[in-house]
Amino acid sequence: MPTDPARVARARAMWRWVGDERPPFAIALRAGQESVWDYPRPPRLAPDPREVVVRLGDVEIARTRRALRVLETASPPTFYLPVSDIRMEHLVPADGSSHCEWKGDAGYWSVVADGQRLDRVAWSYPEPFDEFAALRDHIAFYPQPLDCRVDDVHVLPQPGRFYAGWITPEVIGPFKGEPGSGGW
Repeated sequence: MPTDPARVARARAMWRWVGDERPPFAIALRAGQESVWDYPRPPRLAPDPREVVVRLGDVEIARTRRALRVLETASPPTFYLPVSDIRMEHLVPADGSSHCEWKGDAGYWSVVADGQRLDRVAWSYPEPFDEFAALRDHIAFYPQPLDCRVDDVHVLPQPGRFYAGWITPEVIGPFKGEPGSGGW
C-alpha cells in the first residue's frame, strides 16, 4: 500500500499522551514495575534478552532470547521475534495488510500446527520505515489465541482484538483497549 506522507503526519500528530507525563488515571508505579504511560510516542524499540516462547497446542512455533519490544504509550509491549528463531514451516502468508503511522505497512501470517490453523495471528513489516528498520525480518504474534511466554510466565493479552500487546507482571496500565480507552 503506498504511503501518503500527509496522512502519516496527521496520524502522528493526533495523540494526546506521548509519554512525557502520566495521565491522572494511570496506576501508581511500584518498585520493579514499568508504566505504559512512560513509554514514548513515537514508540521505542528495546532489545529483550528474556526467553520468549510461542506455542500452538503442543507445537513450539518460536523460541528466542533476541526479541525486540516495541514500547508505545498506553499499550503493553509488542514482542517481535527474529525470523531465524521461528519455525517458519508453521507460518503461511495470510490475506490483508494494515498500516502503522510509525512502522509502515504490515503483512499478516497464519499459524498452522497441531492440527489447527489460526488465521492472521502474526504480522511483520517487510519494508518498515527507516526509524524501525530493525523490525525487518521479525514477526510479532497476537497472544490471544496462542500460548506466549516470557521467561516461562504466560503473558496476558492486551484487551481488544485489534491490539497485540503482551502483558507481563512488571507492566502496569491501564491499557489501551480497555472499556473507555477509545480517546487515548
